[in-house]
Amino acid sequence: MRKFAYVLLAALGFFSLPVQADVDGAKQFVKQYAALVKGVNPSYVLNAEAGRAFYIKKHTVKGKQVACTDCHGDNPAAVGKHSETKKKIASLSPVVNPKRFSNLKKTEETFDIHCNDILERNCTSQEKGDYIVYILSIK
Repeated sequence: MRKFAYVLLAALGFFSLPVQADVDGAKQFVKQYAALVKGVNPSYVLNAEAGRAFYIKKHTVKGKQVACTDCHGDNPAAVGKHSETKKKIASLSPVVNPKRFSNLKKTEETFDIHCNDILERNCTSQEKGDYIVYILSIK
């Protein structure tokens, strides 16, 4: 029951994030995801190395190997390019791209789309948190 209360409390806090954000907003996302993770696994601490491993890991989707790096490149702070359309993709880093993590709804929608494209499922709070910690570690 106690874990449920922590998860519920974290979720309520998560949806109260400010609409405008940048690096500070991304750090708020990390705090919210960390709280959600702690509700499930109290000993886990979000970390950049796990986020990096998540970012570069190849997954097989419909017989094709895909990873975040296919479109966003090896350096998440750089401008990416969609692997099929070749359309430019703004930097993932809120240091370089202040619009990144500036809108809770858009961030969650983007996670839903990309996680389903690459993992064929939604990402966990742990994966999202580790990923953002990694993105914030890129200078």
